[in-house]
Amino acid sequence: MLDTRTARAGAADGAGPGEAPYGAGDAAAAVNGVLAEHLAARLVEAGEVDGLFAQEVAGRVAEFVERGGKRLRTAFLWCGWRAAGGSGSSRTVFRVAAALELLQACALVHDDLMDGSPVRRGAPAVHTDFAGAHRAGRMKGSPDAYGTAAAVLTGDLALAWADDLLTDTALGSPHGRQLHREWQAMRTEMVAGQYRDIHAQAVGSSGMDEAVTVATLKSALYTVARPLALGASLAGAAPGALDALRSAGRCAGLAFQLRDDLLGAFGNPAVTGKPAGEDLRGRKLTYLLAVATELAAAAHDEDAVDALRPDAAGPGTAARSDEAIGRMRAALERTGARAVVEARIAELAAMSVSQFGATGADQHVRREFASLVERAVGTAPEQDGESVWKP
Repeated sequence: MLDTRTARAGAADGAGPGEAPYGAGDAAAAVNGVLAEHLAARLVEAGEVDGLFAQEVAGRVAEFVERGGKRLRTAFLWCGWRAAGGSGSSRTVFRVAAALELLQACALVHDDLMDGSPVRRGAPAVHTDFAGAHRAGRMKGSPDAYGTAAAVLTGDLALAWADDLLTDTALGSPHGRQLHREWQAMRTEMVAGQYRDIHAQAVGSSGMDEAVTVATLKSALYTVARPLALGASLAGAAPGALDALRSAGRCAGLAFQLRDDLLGAFGNPAVTGKPAGEDLRGRKLTYLLAVATELAAAAHDEDAVDALRPDAAGPGTAARSDEAIGRMRAALERTGARAVVEARIAELAAMSVSQFGATGADQHVRREFASLVERAVGTAPEQDGESVWKP
């Protein structure tokens, strides 16, 4: 495996074929160098606009992005690029990957705000951090309102930086038009998925089809399918190859979201970096919840039906108690929903790997993709149930 320092140097100076990263793990490590370079330049620009803004908003974007994450989208982008015949200089690939990581930062900052999640990546979520600064500084007004407004702006800035980097890269690429089309579609899908998510929660939906729609739009497409297609677009892939990669990515991305649903209900906060049971506390519509609701009704398990129903926490209650969450977890286990979702994850992962193999990618890239899918969806045996992929 290529040394990380060599990978980062290759990303920074447009290295030739002998120096470019040749594995998904190397690509995920190399993007950090491009991100550091890009963020440093953006922070200088922000400082020229306004010092306070640079320190408190732009600085938080940079800190959040550099704090890490799985870099899954970068790794899948690399697989798509290689599957379509990409080789040689990798700098363009890493610039698109850096844009994806900035877009992911925007999505997470806004998602935490919408969900009211206090923690992300083992640290205070951005809106929580701003609210804490408001209290510490003895500012006027509501700390929570201040945190909300500042987090919206922080996510917006991350999105602006992502768009700027992607557009600049597309303008310099011979395949920039297709690259930009994939990017545009991905951004719209993300917003649609987020809206379907909050709408389903607001109306108390339990439908299986709606759960799959939310999971596909909100996560599956922008986590795997679009990154694969973005990478392939950089290599000038034909429409048929792009369709095949999107299909493989949709299956892997849906499996990834189903694993995330399980972690949201049963995960260890020390592993996931966020509190356990948050999806249950707000009764978010997930495939896991939809399966359990259907199975409980079919088995006439009235206790499970009651625990999972939209109004189980009481009329007008925004969040469920720890006792209610315990009842929900028990229902998810007793109905067999957890086992059903585990089986579906394995099925989707296998389908994805099979579909990727049909794209004509070489054997090395196929192995890389299969390994990445296993780690991303938590089916790799050495992970002991941990759905993370750390290069």
